[in-house]
Amino acid sequence: MRNLSKLTVLLASASVLAACAPSARVQSAAVADLTAAVAPAIPPAPPVIQAAPVSALVSQVAIPHTEFKLANGLTVIVHEDHKAPVVAVSTWYNVGSKDEPAGKTGFAHLFEHLMFNGSENLPGDYFTYLQQIGATDYNGTTWFDRTNYFETVPRGALERALFMESDRMGYLLGAIDQSKLDNQRGVVQNEKRQGDNRPGGLVDYEVLATLFPGAHPYHHDTIGSMADLDAATLATVKEWFIDKYGPNNAVLVLAGDINAAEARPLVEKYFGAIKPGPVNNPAQANVPTLPATKTIEMKDHVAAVELQRHWAVPGINSPQLAAIDLGGSILGGLASSRLDRILVRDEKLAVSVSAGLQVFQRIGLFEVSATVKPGVDPAVVDKRLDEIMADYLANGPTEEEVARAATQDVAGRIRGLETVGGFGGKAVALAEGKVFTGDSDFYKRSLNQYASVSAADVKAAMQQWLGRPAFKVNLVPGERPPYEEAKGGKAKGKDIPTKKTPRVMPAVAQTPPLDFPNVTHTTLSNGVQVHYAQRNAIPTTQVALSFDAGYSADAVSGRGLQNLTLNLLEEGAAGKTSQQIAEEEESLGAEVSASGSADRSTIILGALSANLSPSLDLLRDIVERPDFNAPDVDRVKTQTLTAISQAQKEPNSMAARALPALIYGENHPYATTGLGQVAAVTGFTPDNLKAFHSTWLRPDNMEIFVVSNLPLAELQPQLEQRFGTWTAPATPKGVKTFSAPPARPSAQRIYLIDRPGSPQSIIYGGQLTGINPYGEIVPYSGANEVLGGNFLSRINMDLRETKGWSYGVRSSIALNVNAVPYLINAPVQADKTGESIRALNNDLQIMLNKQGVTQEELTRLVSNNVDALPGRFETSGAVLAAMMANDLYRRPDNYYELLADKYRGLTRAGLDQALKTAVDPNGFSWVVVGDAKQVKPQLDKLGIPVEVIQPK
Repeated sequence: MRNLSKLTVLLASASVLAACAPSARVQSAAVADLTAAVAPAIPPAPPVIQAAPVSALVSQVAIPHTEFKLANGLTVIVHEDHKAPVVAVSTWYNVGSKDEPAGKTGFAHLFEHLMFNGSENLPGDYFTYLQQIGATDYNGTTWFDRTNYFETVPRGALERALFMESDRMGYLLGAIDQSKLDNQRGVVQNEKRQGDNRPGGLVDYEVLATLFPGAHPYHHDTIGSMADLDAATLATVKEWFIDKYGPNNAVLVLAGDINAAEARPLVEKYFGAIKPGPVNNPAQANVPTLPATKTIEMKDHVAAVELQRHWAVPGINSPQLAAIDLGGSILGGLASSRLDRILVRDEKLAVSVSAGLQVFQRIGLFEVSATVKPGVDPAVVDKRLDEIMADYLANGPTEEEVARAATQDVAGRIRGLETVGGFGGKAVALAEGKVFTGDSDFYKRSLNQYASVSAADVKAAMQQWLGRPAFKVNLVPGERPPYEEAKGGKAKGKDIPTKKTPRVMPAVAQTPPLDFPNVTHTTLSNGVQVHYAQRNAIPTTQVALSFDAGYSADAVSGRGLQNLTLNLLEEGAAGKTSQQIAEEEESLGAEVSASGSADRSTIILGALSANLSPSLDLLRDIVERPDFNAPDVDRVKTQTLTAISQAQKEPNSMAARALPALIYGENHPYATTGLGQVAAVTGFTPDNLKAFHSTWLRPDNMEIFVVSNLPLAELQPQLEQRFGTWTAPATPKGVKTFSAPPARPSAQRIYLIDRPGSPQSIIYGGQLTGINPYGEIVPYSGANEVLGGNFLSRINMDLRETKGWSYGVRSSIALNVNAVPYLINAPVQADKTGESIRALNNDLQIMLNKQGVTQEELTRLVSNNVDALPGRFETSGAVLAAMMANDLYRRPDNYYELLADKYRGLTRAGLDQALKTAVDPNGFSWVVVGDAKQVKPQLDKLGIPVEVIQPK
């Protein structure tokens, strides 16, 4: 949890600022100096649309709940939501990395990992027990201010979940030993390598170290240092737990199919006997101001220069929260933002920009960045960025900009509240408010701030906080300095003796069967099919326009045309500019996204039902009437070419771009990725885009999928008005031509891509299978789940949990409609690359030839998939995706209701046979992206041919 991009917490949605700043007189002078070089930039007049006011949207948001406290200090919050027979269980501990003293950085995060490794009465991995009860949306995270664990469980498994959470709260220490500490230390260090290995992955350390003095609680990153992790002893980590993880330092939220009267005795039963510990008083922290602007240059594997500015700002309790958050959105967070309009669209000096604020308990982090257009002098962009910001600080936003930003923010929160738990949802909103502000109703107070903030408020807040000196980071293409690795020695020390306390685990009640929404099929007057389902949890409508295209519709010489066409749809349509389209979306609280898979091109509208009619008008313009103006095409082409260049430097993307041609053959329609190839994208013209649109994105090649709280009788006339009159071009629609892929190889081969200085290698293997995507896939997916499809799979448990060489390993079956590959992805520490491929091959051989699926694996597989079904379709988005998958793979509408019996009918022999039929252990092509000097000698020892290839 170390990415310092905009924080996606539901509670404050993005940002915050306010506190120790220079005097107002000094700030005003600074603003005056900066603004002298530029005249005020007045945004163009937006189109006049009728949208619900922000105050009306806010009035729809409510999370009624009951709060009580146990005698031992545990705070409990209960929210009822009976839309599905599931309950979100979210446990938040008031401790994070800001509470770590010197020499113990990374301890909070390390202990989060250890708390998944079994408790006194639940030995082994906690994921085992979560999958046994059909949990969904389960994980744990650590950040500067808190550690949390969460799972959404079937109503009948709630008591078991409470037992589990209470056991790791009160009965954990007796289960922690030196081997677990050593293993999870290795896993965390590989998580650190994985993050550090990404382009720009080392910037966070410099930002925190510069903005916050050495003794400041936010001075160090949550992941910690290699040295401190190496130095952790069993006694020190146990002392950390004793001091920080007592019930009086925690908040437990239960949200879903439960009420307070039912919840209280259960919580008392399982948590009441846990003794309180010391109260963690979260570290206080001021908001430092740099004495002067500081600029550094960092080299990394980036495609273009990125100019960044960073400020430390106040935390979540600031009365200026909404003003600074919305100010960041207007500056560079929205698609219509000032920086987007000026630097990207109008002056074409940058290929992308961003601005936004992360909010934490004591402080916030505000960042502005611009990726320089290749060929443009970075100094020109740097100067222009300063001028635009100075103008913005001096003049502030318009009221209309503030209203658009607030509408987008509130609309996002409404969508997020459809879930009861997980990484967002209602449980998160309640827990964050209680832990960070002492008020579980903080979400409502925050929303009211967003509904009432004015342009003057934003202007004042921007001047106060962004008028101060910034930390500037210029991230430029080049070779990094040598990576600082772990010392290799793991500290040992005395243990703290712990007496185990036996407890009886409760039974799990039967989970009710899934009741998937009824799907209605109808047809518009022009023959377009409409598939509709109703969901009433939140007042939103999702409309997906699905075209039988995808990147397999691209010609071999024109790879990337589908992607570029989709990216241009919102860049000008029906005479509206991209700026006007962005502003209209934001005013409506709508989200329009276009994406392409191997087989389909899809445009999805997420709309507030109160604003559905104008949102559909906008969608119609974007899809039916794109302009493809030459200046917009040139601009987006440059962005795409920069993205391709970056993909040729990012390790996972490098592997993903190389493998398809190796398994499908160079000329196969699937032998690419959506971004395409440089030569093809460079040559595309507006006429090419118009031809793709008229050939593939047309009504006779389209189906519409809708999930809404509105009845079909109200929706269908609106769809008919926008899409029922759309006439197909006279020219024939597109037809894809699939040649036969090459035969699966009879011997493995390794393709090595050199990426010097990488502390981690990416291993990406694949082979084609004979799986029929329209046939019965449950035996194949079930067998894959055992081998590599989830956390408890054999290859993940081997390379991560047993050997500690990886942060996570997975395998998957890609259900393309014309060829189905089996894929394995394994990021591993560089010095274990060769051994990891050997281990993967050994795991494959054992699974296929020596020890197939065990009874325990089968039992867990069935329970996990059957009991999890009611929790899989909590959101409209999940229902929409399921409807589209059923259509693509020619399944019945009630397919997911049939899955329980399909899983119950699985046998060990059937699963073994399915995997043997699909996968040949000798048929893998392996792409390895890593430091060739370190990696190739390891690979040469495997007895597998190794070929060094260039990035695609």
